[in-house]
Amino acid sequence: MELAHSLLLNEEACNQLGEVQKAEFIFDWLRYLEKLLLATSRSDVKEKQKTLVEQLLSLLNSSPGPPTRKLLAKNLGILYGIGDTFSVYETIDKCNDLIRSKDDSPSYLPTKLAAVVCLGSLYKKLGRILSNTFTETVGNILKAMKSAESQGRYEIMLSLQNILKGLGAAATPCHRDIYKAARSCLTDRSMAVRCAAAKCLFELQNEASFMWSTDLDSVATLCFKSFEGSNYDVRISVSKLLGTVLAKAIISKHPGAAASRQSIRRVSLEEVLELLGTGFLRGSSGFLRASGDMLKGTSSVSRDVRVGITQAYVVFISTLGGAWLEKNFAAILSHILSLVSQSHPKVTQAQADAVCGRRCVSFILRATIGGLLGEKAQIAAAKDICQAIWKLKKVVDAVMCDGNLETRLGSTDVAASQHMLVCALQELGNLIHGLGTTAAPLLQDSSAGILDSVISVILHPSISVRLTAAWCLRCIAVALPSYLTPLLDRCLERLTVLKSSPEAVTGFSFAVAALLGAVKHCPLGIPHGKGKIILTLAEDLLCSASQNSRLSAQRTQAGWLLIAALMTLGPAVVSHHLARVLLLWKCVFPVSPKDLETEKSRGDSFTWQVTLEGRAGALCAIKSFVSHCGDLLTEEVIQRLLPPLPCAVDLLTRLSSIIKTYGSPLKTPSVVYRQRLYELLILLPPETYEGHLCAILKELAADLTGPDIQVAASTFLLPPLCHQDDLLLLSPLLQETDHRFIEEQLLLSNGIACGSLEYDPYSIYEKDVGGDSVPKPLPPTLSVISSAVKLFGVVCAHVGEAQRLLTLEQLLDSIKHTKGARQQVVQLHVISSVSSFLKYVAGSKGSLGPEEMRRPALALVTGALESPNPLVRCAAAEAWARLAQVVDDGPFTASLAQVSFDKLKSARDVVTRTGHSLALGSLHRYLGGISPQHLNSCVGILYTLSQDSTSPDVQTWALHSLSLIIDSAGPLYYLHVEPTLSLIIMLLLNVPPTHAEVHQSLGRCLNALITTLGPELQGNSTSVSTLRTSCLLGCAVMQDNPDCLVQAQAISCLQQLHMFAPRHVNLSSLVSCLCVNLCSPYLLLRRAVLACLRQLVQREAAEVSEHAVTLAKDSREELTPDANIREVGLEGALLALLDKETDQRLCHDIKETLNHMLTSMAVDKLSFWLKLCKDVLAASADFTAVTCVDTMQEEEGDKGDDASVLTTRSDDRSHPFTNPRWATRVFAAECVCRIINQCESAHCAHFDIALAQEMKKRDSRSDFLVLHLADLIRMAFMAATDHSDQLRLSGLQTLLIVIRRFATIPEPEFPGHVILEQYQANVGAALRPAFTSETAPDVTAKACQVCSAWIASGVVSDLNDLRRVHHLLVSSLTKIQAGKEALSPLYNESASTMEILAVLKAWAEVYIIAVERHKNNKQPLKTTSCPEESGRNGSDSSPGLLDLVHTDLGTLSRLWLAALQDFALLTLPSEFASQLPIEGGAFYTAETSENAKLHYNNSWALILHATALWLTSTGFVVADPDEGASNLSRPVTPTSMCQGSSSGAIAKSPEDVYSDRFHLILGISVEFLCSLRSDATMESITACLHALQALLDVPWPRSKIGSDQALGIELLNVLHRVILTRESPSIQLASLEVVRQIICAAQEHVKEKRRSAEVDDGAAEKETLPEFGEGKDTGGLVPGKSLVFATLELCVCILVRQLPELNPKLTGSPGIKATKPQMLSEDGSRLVSAALVILSELPAVCSPEGSISILPTILYLTVGVLRETAVKLPGGQLSSTAAASLQALKGILSSPMARAEKSQTAWTDLLRSALTTILDYWDPVDGTHQELDEVSLLTAITVFILSTSPEVTIIPCLQKRCIEKFKVTLEIKDAMVQIKTYQLLLSIFQYPNPAVSYPYIYSLVSSIVEKLQEIDKKNPEDTTELQIFQEGIKVLEALVTIAEEQHRSQLVACLLPILISFLLDENALGSATSIMRNLHDFALQNLMQIGPQYSSVFKSVMASSPSLKARLEAAIKGNQESVKVGTPTSKHTKHPGKNSSIQLKTSFL
Repeated sequence: MELAHSLLLNEEACNQLGEVQKAEFIFDWLRYLEKLLLATSRSDVKEKQKTLVEQLLSLLNSSPGPPTRKLLAKNLGILYGIGDTFSVYETIDKCNDLIRSKDDSPSYLPTKLAAVVCLGSLYKKLGRILSNTFTETVGNILKAMKSAESQGRYEIMLSLQNILKGLGAAATPCHRDIYKAARSCLTDRSMAVRCAAAKCLFELQNEASFMWSTDLDSVATLCFKSFEGSNYDVRISVSKLLGTVLAKAIISKHPGAAASRQSIRRVSLEEVLELLGTGFLRGSSGFLRASGDMLKGTSSVSRDVRVGITQAYVVFISTLGGAWLEKNFAAILSHILSLVSQSHPKVTQAQADAVCGRRCVSFILRATIGGLLGEKAQIAAAKDICQAIWKLKKVVDAVMCDGNLETRLGSTDVAASQHMLVCALQELGNLIHGLGTTAAPLLQDSSAGILDSVISVILHPSISVRLTAAWCLRCIAVALPSYLTPLLDRCLERLTVLKSSPEAVTGFSFAVAALLGAVKHCPLGIPHGKGKIILTLAEDLLCSASQNSRLSAQRTQAGWLLIAALMTLGPAVVSHHLARVLLLWKCVFPVSPKDLETEKSRGDSFTWQVTLEGRAGALCAIKSFVSHCGDLLTEEVIQRLLPPLPCAVDLLTRLSSIIKTYGSPLKTPSVVYRQRLYELLILLPPETYEGHLCAILKELAADLTGPDIQVAASTFLLPPLCHQDDLLLLSPLLQETDHRFIEEQLLLSNGIACGSLEYDPYSIYEKDVGGDSVPKPLPPTLSVISSAVKLFGVVCAHVGEAQRLLTLEQLLDSIKHTKGARQQVVQLHVISSVSSFLKYVAGSKGSLGPEEMRRPALALVTGALESPNPLVRCAAAEAWARLAQVVDDGPFTASLAQVSFDKLKSARDVVTRTGHSLALGSLHRYLGGISPQHLNSCVGILYTLSQDSTSPDVQTWALHSLSLIIDSAGPLYYLHVEPTLSLIIMLLLNVPPTHAEVHQSLGRCLNALITTLGPELQGNSTSVSTLRTSCLLGCAVMQDNPDCLVQAQAISCLQQLHMFAPRHVNLSSLVSCLCVNLCSPYLLLRRAVLACLRQLVQREAAEVSEHAVTLAKDSREELTPDANIREVGLEGALLALLDKETDQRLCHDIKETLNHMLTSMAVDKLSFWLKLCKDVLAASADFTAVTCVDTMQEEEGDKGDDASVLTTRSDDRSHPFTNPRWATRVFAAECVCRIINQCESAHCAHFDIALAQEMKKRDSRSDFLVLHLADLIRMAFMAATDHSDQLRLSGLQTLLIVIRRFATIPEPEFPGHVILEQYQANVGAALRPAFTSETAPDVTAKACQVCSAWIASGVVSDLNDLRRVHHLLVSSLTKIQAGKEALSPLYNESASTMEILAVLKAWAEVYIIAVERHKNNKQPLKTTSCPEESGRNGSDSSPGLLDLVHTDLGTLSRLWLAALQDFALLTLPSEFASQLPIEGGAFYTAETSENAKLHYNNSWALILHATALWLTSTGFVVADPDEGASNLSRPVTPTSMCQGSSSGAIAKSPEDVYSDRFHLILGISVEFLCSLRSDATMESITACLHALQALLDVPWPRSKIGSDQALGIELLNVLHRVILTRESPSIQLASLEVVRQIICAAQEHVKEKRRSAEVDDGAAEKETLPEFGEGKDTGGLVPGKSLVFATLELCVCILVRQLPELNPKLTGSPGIKATKPQMLSEDGSRLVSAALVILSELPAVCSPEGSISILPTILYLTVGVLRETAVKLPGGQLSSTAAASLQALKGILSSPMARAEKSQTAWTDLLRSALTTILDYWDPVDGTHQELDEVSLLTAITVFILSTSPEVTIIPCLQKRCIEKFKVTLEIKDAMVQIKTYQLLLSIFQYPNPAVSYPYIYSLVSSIVEKLQEIDKKNPEDTTELQIFQEGIKVLEALVTIAEEQHRSQLVACLLPILISFLLDENALGSATSIMRNLHDFALQNLMQIGPQYSSVFKSVMASSPSLKARLEAAIKGNQESVKVGTPTSKHTKHPGKNSSIQLKTSFL
């Protein structure tokens, strides 16, 4: 292929290739040429132009395939566009000659077509340059068209479109001719030609004004004709043409004088609508013809025309745009509603037509109002619709009032209005549903009266209107949950009052049921008590049904409907009423079959109608119960449900005889009854109706093959039974499109109605499958069939085998015995049921049964495989494979495949070939690769079929089947990859574009092949690269295909290729292809685009984004009208698309794509992303500003500016996002939060304003989040004050994140302030609206969280400023004080629980922070600066945050304790349920406890911490003892902790109250910590541990823990568990702190007991004192009973985790080398230090014997830590862990136990061992631990020497080793080590006990003196050496003081010479270094001190050594000199010393 990449075609290489390769080679060259020509310079092109033109024209003659000719033509155009144009006329003539040629043979056709395409391309490219030749060309082409076949007509139309495009207005002379030609093509029998003609006319209308003026009517009629028998593509293109032409007719201005020749008439809107309306109502037949038919009443407009016109309406309105629609909305609305009014009886005569007409109208309204209008305009539209509803209602009222005779009901006026009302109500519901809480102002606006109008229509005589009104109410309730309860109350009240009106009973029961269905969409729910009211009402209706025959049917239906709807509230509500409901069920069916017999003989037709209605309702209620309350289906309940079932089945079998007796009025009720029973049985497990399986099966068989079924509705029965992928073969109508809602009608034959609400009122409370639109149940006659089919599958699988065989044979016979259309219907039903049966058996892994079963099953399926209906063939192929799967027998499978092989070889008809080829594919899909030889034969046959160009259908099915085989064969398919790929490429290059379905199947094959090759596509071998090139080539061909679904296939193939071989996919061209199709009208293409984009941006988001922008800037024509990539980038385009898109899956993909892009790019393109979000959010600001005046009253000065921030935006500049919906704004707010999170992990300057500003100065391109703080606050503010509750929640969340992230950043310009401080007004204003009374509780709860975060953040330092936000919290506190009783009756009780707990949690957070600040610094907040302010505050001059909380603390503490008590009750295991208080807790009701748990889980931890802090602050001593009981349990619920009688609770002593509170807090903490769930948040665990710490901070709780050992042990075990399961260092540290406190408590307890024992037994003998502390007299510690043991376990766990080497198992095992000591991380060191502190405290808790047991462990661990972490650090410092271990060691060694008489000897031995161990570390046996820090070890030894009793260290062997160590260390060269050694020696020498210190003195002094004398010879050079000298001197001086009198003189004699040797004389002093000067000063000072002290020695030394004396005197003199020169002050200080020394000297002598 590389040879194809040249400017000229490499002809010799080309000629050597085979046929297929040659085509591939040429196509590849043309692709390359297109890119090359654009990149080559003009001169180079001109040079080779001649040859190139010749080569291209010669290709024309070699019959090129469709994609090749298209590309060839394009290249010719580009070539002439760049090069010279003089030879272009020749080229045009050549093409014209080729077209004129008389050769009609098929082989010549491609050349002719290629010539046509070339002409189009040349004119398009060169345009007016060629205008002089164009009339001739057009004439020639049009002449050719007369004899052309469909492909020719198709290409000619497209070519004419291109010619028109190129020439523009210059083509006017030919407009009429082209128009005539296109007119005939627009009704061509080939759909592709119709599409092409529509495109051609679309191009024509740009210039040809006659199309939208004089010929407007004929254009419209023509389009209507074109819709007849059309397919989806034709409808899309023709409706686009028609809509655009009509829109143009309205907006076209009168053209200037140039065109004044034609008198152009101006068309009014009314005329255009009249035109469309006529088409909709009368179809395409001309007006004259139609009138005749209408008189006879025969004409009916075909559905496809109606659907086409519906789409044209939408295009027409969309073209004119949203603003235009707003202006003309009233006219449009009344016109569109009038389409279904009674004045056009044809539309609404038959119910089926009426339903379809309504669907069309609803679609127009939804697509225009929902799609084009912004929220403000939608609210206006809703008001208009409401007006329309009022008008229609008045008409009905007039009729109804007019003498209430029965005849009036049938009045035409009532019927006239019903369909209009249905459409209006449905649109109103959808509108409000879409607006969500933004619609609040609309409903509050009393002038609009929305609710009144909807409720008034509930009494309409027509049932469909009543149902739709109920549905509309449901939509309102889902959108605005605060209206749910009031609406429910209102409807229940009307239902009770108007019980005697049949309309009211049904209407209001529908409404109640619909509202109950809305509850599951409203998380805040409805009050629990409503269930009881509704059930009572339902019982009442059912009981009173028999009283009045006029109402009995209605009341029965209403009663059961209410009960069925009630079930949707779920187990929590239903469980309370289950007994009553079960009783009602029991009563509705007779008890025994006998009763049923007697019943049958009684009654009349009417009573049976009512009875059937009632029983069907009861079954429906049971079904609702089973599907919504699965948790309640216990064995017992099932047993109580079952008794009515046998009777219900029995009645089913007798229905036919009952109908015979009582006539046809019972037909519909009996069908409904059947359907209800079947639906219920499908849900129940088959075991529950085992005894009745045969009876049910017979009924089902009769239903499916019964004689009374006339209509074949395959399209609703079969799709669920076919495989999703196979449906792509069938009509595109089965695929998902944007027009699915109306296109669905076309699937059903003309007589059948599509689904509509009135066919099954019970569906009104169900959640609709299709999202938020109205449920669309099918008519009962159809739905009973689909239920029967489903149930057949289940029942047939469970009956006995004989019965099953019999049934299958029966079904087979029933097909044989029918003829014609009936046979088709029966076959359809039978194949559906058999498929359903096989699917069920395969799904439940069952088996078919004995062999004789196979024959009937096979016969049934084989028959269906050859059915003329393609859907039946699909289902049969699926069943065929399922059959093989169920039989699961190799030979049988092989025989099935063989059957298909034989049929395919012999049969010639399309039906057999398609059916059996799909059967082969399905077999492979379900059974994997059957066997290699089978695979070969399958592939062979399918190759042949796929090349059968006579039948595109056969090709399509065969290729689809091939794709299934490729998918399932996997690696087995490798052999066939190359031939298959070349087959695919050959077909892609040759199949005409008009057969799009073949191309779609080819795409699926290519996709499967790419998947099979997988990652191998990355390879570099020639074979792989050839395969890869072919795949890419295939994708390129498909991308150029005009069919959108083929383009979607191309994109998903490229997506696969990009996944496996990313380097080989050209990203820029792929991205451009994606951007172009981003707003395609085809849903599946948009889905493919986004799926691909989503994958691309996961890897390379930045590249994708850049390519998109570059493309948008380069492309000359705008990409798509909707995607504005040029201005807002791909990201902005996606956001805009998200706003318009309604498809859920697509929206999800858009969000995912944007999230990936944001994650990888937001930090680099910060401003861009923030601007995008801001634009989306700001677009709502003007809307908010208009409507939310009420939430922003002007209360304070700062209020005005908050609101004005929003309104000042100038509205004239074009906004990139026009009116984005609230959902998009919510997404934008979420994006802001994500951006902040992304910045967290990026550069620290994002959160440091000083650094950010500095970096911005250095590089202006850099961008940091902190610089955009104002924008972040503004966005959060805009969102938080919106009307949409969702958006408010997102805004508050954003605000919360901003506060948390930015609270601590200082403001560089105002030191002591933070940057957030300037935004306090905005924060206050954003929070205030959330605390109004009408705000939903979830918003208030969120706002409380923000409030507490704001107060706690410490941003605002002035208390007066804080008061604003504080005031909001105070107001909430006041509101919730009344407890659960006082809160809003609008929502479920759990909603008020949520709000109360949110407030309490917020206060808790504030209180915790206040206490913390109070602790840290006693003055946390600055007061106001004015002095009198502080005067007012009296003694406490600084009111802290604590004072703010203090005023409410009494209330708060009471509420906190109550909340904790609730939480404690709720966390009890279920077996204690019976003991819980019946009325619930303080803040929850018993019925809603399940929902409440969630809210308690979110908030208990902080409340616990706050309560603990409060109890601590009162020290558990509350002044008023009577307050005790009320404090614990509020008067509302007289349940005290001890479940006792209330009188018992009152009499509690304060001590009991404290201990109750103490146990409450402890209990909650232990319960939580001992079983941490995986979802326990860090926040909760930390808060819980802090609460325990606070609790143990005061003596009283400590005494409780200390005295109750079991409690302490339990706590320790729980903490141990926390440490094991949670890695977080902060949690582990907090746990250790609690452990330390527990040990302290234990110590205090032991001390107290010892003290009291001593006091009591003061007189007794010492020996008799019992031992206190653990280990008593034996020293044994029992695991599980010992506090010390538990603590040791925990500490060991911490230590071994940080230092695994401490584990003796690990280090003791051979082969493990000891490691070097290591530095731990900061967290690790903290943990180890904390553990060591605890260890050192343990001996004090033990008795002497106990202490002996634990000492070895403690020593081992402490010394071990020293060994592992004694790292040498610069400057001789100790590592923090080593220091901690030394500290701990000191604590252990100085323990009183070491000296207690009972333990002294043991301790002494153990301590000696420990010391030996430390000494052993020094000189290791095996060379390990060389790296230990000597200083740490010496210090350890010193600690031993100084802290233990002398007998430990004075035994000679140890003492000797210790002295040795000091000697060695003194020799070490490291200066710091020496300094430390001197310091340690000093402490040892000064030890008071001579037995300890003297040996060291004797051994070490001489070496110290020597070292000091050495310094004399070598002057010190730096400060450290100076320090060594100073430390050494200190040691000697200390010795002098310690020494006995007789030896002192010798020591002084040693010391003096050393000191004097450092003195300098005056000459030397001037030139000395600073070090020497210091040394001199130091020596002199010491001499001055020693001289007077030991004068006699001093005198004798001086006398004996004159040189010393001289030196000393010189030094003193020099010193005086320097002092004189120096400052006078120093003179004074130095003199006295000098004088005294001289006096002394004289006195000595």
